[in-house]
Amino acid sequence: MKHVILGAGPAGVIAAETLRKNAPGDEIVVIGDEPEAPYSRMAIPYLLIGNVGEEGTRLRHGADHFDKLRIVVRQGRAQSVDTVKRQVLLEDGSSEAFDRLLIATGSSPATPPIPGIDGPGVHPCWTLADARKIMALAKPGARVLQMGAGFIGCIIMEALAARGVQLSVVEMGDRMVPRMMGPTAGGMIKAWCKAKGVSVYTGARVEAVERPDPAAEPGLLGKIAQVLGFGADPSAAGPAAPMTVRLSTGERLDADLVISATGVKPNIGFLQDSGITCLVGVLTDECLQTNVPGIYAAGDCAEAFDKVSGTTIVSAIQPNAAEQARVAALNMAGKSTALKGVTQINVLDTLGMISASFGNWQGVPGGEQVELVDREGPGGGKLLSLQFSGDRLIGCNAIGWTEHVGVMRGLVEGEVRLSAEWKQRLLADPTLLMEAYLANAQAQQDMAHLR
Repeated sequence: MKHVILGAGPAGVIAAETLRKNAPGDEIVVIGDEPEAPYSRMAIPYLLIGNVGEEGTRLRHGADHFDKLRIVVRQGRAQSVDTVKRQVLLEDGSSEAFDRLLIATGSSPATPPIPGIDGPGVHPCWTLADARKIMALAKPGARVLQMGAGFIGCIIMEALAARGVQLSVVEMGDRMVPRMMGPTAGGMIKAWCKAKGVSVYTGARVEAVERPDPAAEPGLLGKIAQVLGFGADPSAAGPAAPMTVRLSTGERLDADLVISATGVKPNIGFLQDSGITCLVGVLTDECLQTNVPGIYAAGDCAEAFDKVSGTTIVSAIQPNAAEQARVAALNMAGKSTALKGVTQINVLDTLGMISASFGNWQGVPGGEQVELVDREGPGGGKLLSLQFSGDRLIGCNAIGWTEHVGVMRGLVEGEVRLSAEWKQRLLADPTLLMEAYLANAQAQQDMAHLR
């Protein structure tokens, strides 16, 4: 049996190792589209800060790790999948036959259509190659503008702030982290960032990235510099000339570096006309198998069923990628295993402010909610927002309540039914989450045993 895994990120590596453990005699080939050894994108901010070197971003250490496991790792980018001939065609013209295939191609930055965004000095922060370019420009005192203040954007922002740059952040939404936090929580994060010296522009978008015209006639000082021999060779002048970023608000901001962190999209374009069903991502069943037998998907490109929302979703977080990869690999090895569900959890450290969201934090029509806010507390204040549907807690937002993170997950993902008394107690005092979990989860388990 030959297994081919498209993608050498966390999902691809975990799947390959799980396959080797459960199918010791099978052939395993992992295809990654970068020239680097398999690494974690989540380690890139630590590289930018200087906490780790490039070696520290690698998923597995030791040059012979994959050789010892008899896992072939090769470079290539998928161009198409032939489900009839059971082979992957790569962009270099080569192909790889398979008996079973795992699509773990991850996601890529979504680049907005902004004039000037493709020019020098503008970079996403997604690959090691991107990180090297950013580190060359993000020197102490450099003017850095970041587009996007979502989950990924806030992680990048943390690393940039640690480099001592003059940082401005532009977010189209009316608050920071708009897909993770409600209006009150997002506003608190914005206030915290501004207090830390970051200029934050919400409800704004970048309309253009402008650069000086290199063909323009130099001014008097420029002509003197040319006569004296300064700047005669633009290619030797170092980083790109500073840019001016024009905002929808009419403001214009100077920048030495612009970082695009406006979201990601699954890498599934190569599956067009393959017969593999794709919605937002590659649609899978509870075993992570696609509509084509023997072809599976996992990680940021996979769309799996989420029992909390009752729909299929792409949840691009590493814990999901790891669990989906494990389940997919077990099924590829012939060991029937079902995915328990998609975890909708985000925990974020924004310049020292810890925030979290779980499940359906926006709430549902007809549901009840409670929000407790302390704006004057240490560390930028505290917030706890709970959303209910019937007798269940279905979502949470939290800032500063780190002691409740595990309990929030247990109540939401465990679909714990609350007694009428405990629901009212939580509506009156949302800090009683631990007590509510202990009282109701145990009762639910006892009822399950009786059945």
